[in-house]
Amino acid sequence: MTAIAAEAEVSQERTLFGHPRGLVVLAGTELWDRISFHGMQALLVLYMVGQLFTPGHIEHIAGFTGFRAAIEQVTGPLSTQALASQIFGIYVGLVYFTPVIGGAVGDRWLGRKGGVTLGALLMTAGHFCMAFDQSFLLALALLIFGAGFLRGNLAPQVGELYPPGDRRRDVAFQIYGAMVNLGAFIAPVVTGWLAQAWSWHAGFAFAGFGMLIGLVVYLMGQRSVVLHASPRQAVSAEPLLPAERRRVALLIAFVPVSAMFWVAQSQVWNTYNLWVRDHLELAIGSFTVPVPWLQSLDGLAPFICLPPILMFWRWQASRGREPGSFGKLAIGCFIFSLSTFWLAAAGLVTDASGRTPFLWAVVFHLASNLGWLYFTPVAQAFYSKGAPPRLCATLMGVNVTSAFLGSVISGRLGGLYERLPAAQFWAIHALVVGAGGLIYLALDWRLGREFEPTTAAPAQP
Repeated sequence: MTAIAAEAEVSQERTLFGHPRGLVVLAGTELWDRISFHGMQALLVLYMVGQLFTPGHIEHIAGFTGFRAAIEQVTGPLSTQALASQIFGIYVGLVYFTPVIGGAVGDRWLGRKGGVTLGALLMTAGHFCMAFDQSFLLALALLIFGAGFLRGNLAPQVGELYPPGDRRRDVAFQIYGAMVNLGAFIAPVVTGWLAQAWSWHAGFAFAGFGMLIGLVVYLMGQRSVVLHASPRQAVSAEPLLPAERRRVALLIAFVPVSAMFWVAQSQVWNTYNLWVRDHLELAIGSFTVPVPWLQSLDGLAPFICLPPILMFWRWQASRGREPGSFGKLAIGCFIFSLSTFWLAAAGLVTDASGRTPFLWAVVFHLASNLGWLYFTPVAQAFYSKGAPPRLCATLMGVNVTSAFLGSVISGRLGGLYERLPAAQFWAIHALVVGAGGLIYLALDWRLGREFEPTTAAPAQP
């Protein structure tokens, strides 16, 4: 393709603030994926502790005796609450790990469309299996592998909408991340209300229908998703060059550092729900706020903060002061660390009943998600532009293994909630994510220039 033809193709793709039409389709699909996922996630620990693991239910879960015994072989005996926290950590961790497999399968055999379609169907089946006690473990397995195929092949398409070196990619991942957070806002509100007004299973059913809608959005918008490379063709290309092999090795080596962020972030969807139940004043007049509704703030805050953050970065860039990827990742860790220390200090401000004011949690969500904006979309864009094109999906899957590690560790740390004061519990998480920020600062000094793009197309908002 000639340069003139390539420029004409890119021009035809621009329909939303200079971005390809396919971005709307992919972001819309991700919105419904996250409505499905976060709807499930907001209820899971509360459901296990409040109903599923109680007498009369736990005996009916197929294969659960052996599954619990396998976990306790590693952890030792666990209380019901600690077991629920550990299972949540394993579930969410594997949801973040399986995109490595799903992305690799998409790269080599299924292609992007096949991977996303298979993943959405598996996730839908998993949500509907949550309607029965007996199929609980089967439901988790279907959701885990479904997420692997869907996410392992959906997010890489965002980067593949743009030619190599196009700086619009960073903004595209911010827009894509905004849909993640919009879904995270909508889902807990709806599923929390359904669970409180009707039943746990009504909330899970809503998540299943949400995933079906996401699949319809994706399939109907296929004509707009024009990628600049075929993943299966890219895999058959020439072997990696030495410089590419070095980048791949470094991108893999960064995973444990990113996991330090996810240790704290994952706990917000895990034991945090129990902390809200136990310590936060949820009564507003005669209305009691459902516990899952706090999770909706975790989705709303980044969605609201995204436009001013992008304007701030553009202002910094115009003065040559915009941080590089490592710098933004470090800032994200530091902001999240300070926010978690704020959560640790909640016990200092309580009412007559010993509960922390509702506003304290609101401030936590607003501040912590500012850190999320500096970290998660930047990390996605970082792996997308740093990975060799033929391994884009695989290495973006490697990126999310940091969330796998962080989630599994946070599930183990969740067992400390019953044994430590809340202030100490949250301070441990704050120190972990803060240490990750220090490491990223060191990486910025050592490797920052190597990983910043040397060529770029004009950035568009």
